[in-house]
Formats: sequence, C-alpha cells, structure tokens
Amino acid sequence: MTDDNGNVLTDIAPGAVRRIHLVGVAGTGMGSFAGLLKAAGYEVTGSDQNVYPPMSDMLREWGIEVMTPYAPSNLDRARPDLVIIGNVIRRVNEEATAVRERGIPQMSFPAAFGSLVIGDKHSVVVTGTHGKTTTSALMAHVLADAGTDPTFLVGGVLANYGGNYRHGHGPHVVVEGDEYDTAYFDKGPKFMHYRARTALLTSVEFDHADIYRDLPHYESAYERFAASLPADGLLLACAAYPNAVAIARRAAISRVATYAAKGEADYLARNVRFGPEGARFAIDGPGGESGELLLPMSGLHNVENAVGVYAVARALGLSAEQVRAGFASFRGIKRRQEIRGEPAGVLVLDDFAHHPTAVRETIDAIRLRYPDRRLWAVFEPRSNTSRRNIHQEEYAHAFAGAARASIRIPEPHDKVPVEEQLDIGKVVQALNASGIEADADRDVDVLVRRVVEGARAGDVLLVMSNGSFEGLIPKVIAGLEGRGR
Repeated sequence: MTDDNGNVLTDIAPGAVRRIHLVGVAGTGMGSFAGLLKAAGYEVTGSDQNVYPPMSDMLREWGIEVMTPYAPSNLDRARPDLVIIGNVIRRVNEEATAVRERGIPQMSFPAAFGSLVIGDKHSVVVTGTHGKTTTSALMAHVLADAGTDPTFLVGGVLANYGGNYRHGHGPHVVVEGDEYDTAYFDKGPKFMHYRARTALLTSVEFDHADIYRDLPHYESAYERFAASLPADGLLLACAAYPNAVAIARRAAISRVATYAAKGEADYLARNVRFGPEGARFAIDGPGGESGELLLPMSGLHNVENAVGVYAVARALGLSAEQVRAGFASFRGIKRRQEIRGEPAGVLVLDDFAHHPTAVRETIDAIRLRYPDRRLWAVFEPRSNTSRRNIHQEEYAHAFAGAARASIRIPEPHDKVPVEEQLDIGKVVQALNASGIEADADRDVDVLVRRVVEGARAGDVLLVMSNGSFEGLIPKVIAGLEGRGR
C-alpha cells in the first residue's frame, strides 16, 4: 500500500533502518513501542503535542528524546530513516504532511511491529472484545517464567516486570491484538499486521461503534484475522462465545480448538474454587488433567482466560508444571482489579472495565473474592461505545451484586448524536428498581464527596473507567484519609 507520494510501507527489513522517529509517541502503545525499539538497538526519537507523566518520565528513563509540539523541524532534528505514525495522527498534521512531502519512508505502528519485532519469529496473538490485556500478559509471563525468553507488548503494565513490554531473544513474540484501526493511511484492524501463527480469540461482542457499523461488520474483522493464520497454525476460541467459535471454524484454515471455564470444550476448567488468594482449579485437555492450579486473580472470566493460556502454552511445548509455576507467580496488571489502597478501612480497587459484559464480570469477580464486604461500584462510561444506547438494557443489569452504584454522566460527545446517547437516568432508575442504591452526576467532585461521605469501613469501592476519571481515585483516597484523621 502506498499513498500519493509512495512512501507508506507495510514491510521493511530490520537491518534497513537505524534511526526511527515516532509521531504521536506519548500514547501508551506508541510510547511502549518506542521503548521496545530502543531496547532492540535502534536510535529512537519521538514527537507529540503534549507529554505528561507517567509516559514522559518513562520515555526520559529509556533515553528517548521527545520533541513538542508537532513541527516539520522535528524531522530535521531526528533525521529518521523511518517514521512511525500513530493512529491519533490525522492526515492534516503538519509533521505528518512534511513526512509525505519529503518522501521519508513511513509505517503504522502495527506494520512496523510486524516487520521490526515479529519478523520470522513465532507470533502469539491474543485478540477478542474482552480480556485481551489480562490474557496476553498472563501468556507472556508464563513463557518468560518458563525460561523461553519471549518478547512481548501488551496493553497494561505487568507488576512482574514494571512495564508492558519486554525485548527477548527467544522464539516467541506475544502481542495483544487490537481490532481498532491502524493509521490515517490504513483503516484496517491492527491485528492484521501481527503475522499470527498461534492465536487466542477470547470473545466477540459488538464494540468500537465509531469504527464498525454493526455486529456483522465487527465480526468480519475477526473472520479476516482467523483466515490469516497459516495452515500449520493454531487458533484457540472461547466456547463461551458461540459466534467466536463459529467464526474460527468458518474462516480459519489453521487447526481450531476450544476452551472454556464451564460447559463443553477441548480444554475445560474443573473444580473451580475462589478464595482470598485467588482461584484454584484444574484443566482437562487432550493431554489429560493439569493437576490443581492457583491463579492469584478472581472471577470466572479470568479462569477462562487462564484456560486459554494453558492450552496455548501446552501447544508451544511447555509442561503442565511450567504453566502451574507461571500462574502462581503472576502478580497481575495495573488497572485490572488493582488495589490502590485501603483508607479508613475502605478497599479501593481500580479496573479498566467499560463494556457492560466487562462491568458485570468484574463485579462478579470482586463479589467472589470479597463475599462478606459491601460493594460500591463507581463507573464512568467514557468510550465511544459505552456512551451510546447500544447497550442500554445491558448496563441496566450489569451492576448486579453491587449494593451501591454511582455513575458519571458523560460530557456530550460530537461523535455521538443526542438520540444515540446512553440514558444514564434510565440506568439509575432500573438499578434502584432492582434494589441497588444508585445515583449519577456529571461532576466528578460531587461523586467523590458522595463516596467519601457514604463509604464505611469494610466496604469495597470498585472504580471502573478506561480513562483517568479526572483523578477520582486519588481524590477519594485523600478524602477518606482526611475523614479518618
């Protein structure tokens, strides 16, 4: 694929470039990719409009020069052999325009990752609507703990490694396969660039309404992905989502196997039990039973993710004992049921959940882990899809298990017409009718005061947002600590 100036590349030999410049470097994915390229030996620079902590601190620590704001002069300073364009960059961006005008070779982040990082290594791609970050992180850790020295790039910070990437010299690359679009010059899904040989499809439910028209359009992206695996590849599909299994079997030429936490599947969890230490279970598979496994996480959805990881790991040659050790030593991911503190006896948890299925499963998981504590769920519908009334009914039932629920009313969004907006008032009304004490407000500080005044010792406060929630968690913690004093 080329643009009008012929300088857009979809493949490049790793030895063909030395100096790489990333436009839009301060994003979580782009910043981490910059760090990975630096660790791989490239000379790396970047530019962005604004750069804030923690990414600004991380880039500085990695020795990556960042130039602000966007400007053609940044290219004079960087003198790149290759420019990587982030998906937040629009065609009219002045630095992106200068790249085209000067004929400097440019690639999208996923295309560059496929060429410069994956190359001819064995690519393990974790994709699906839900659970990509947790599952890919667990997969990466199990391989690393077993001594296979993998490379990985995932969407969350792994507590075991203090980051979300690792540059290894082993045969495997683990990557979280996002279905979102790639760059202004490539509107296809990111995961099509990741050269999957082994893949794990966690789920398929409609999401990203700003990119996909409807569920069939969304499913078509996964059909393309399934069809891209080679004949000697392996695609694991979660049996809890029949459409995911149907897509895999209809589209893939690779071998297809299924996994699940309950029901019927090729790899199936048995004797699942939850406690304060996490989940204990065994897995039945083609090679027999695994023996008891401990996963220091809660929720049936995380057990399901672990079953998929187990199936992939065994297919890659790891023993059940190696997988067992990897599970037990996994310390989790930031913003996935992450404990942020327990001020005044209130346990504050931070989670990325925003789709109604993720909200429901996360609340279920917390109830299993803390069954005797009152649960207060605080939710921000921030993503393009969660702001819409596509899932109006689902949100009305997603908070079952919470004693209280507080929801932020999102600010108007120019991409979401008024008639398509999620009606928070109706969600609150439905929750109250179901016995959950619910409220909502547009002002984050009002929600903070409500929680600080209403939370009591022994409560679990579960905050769910795919953004910063305007600092709600540190404000709540400070308020609770002040109340305690």
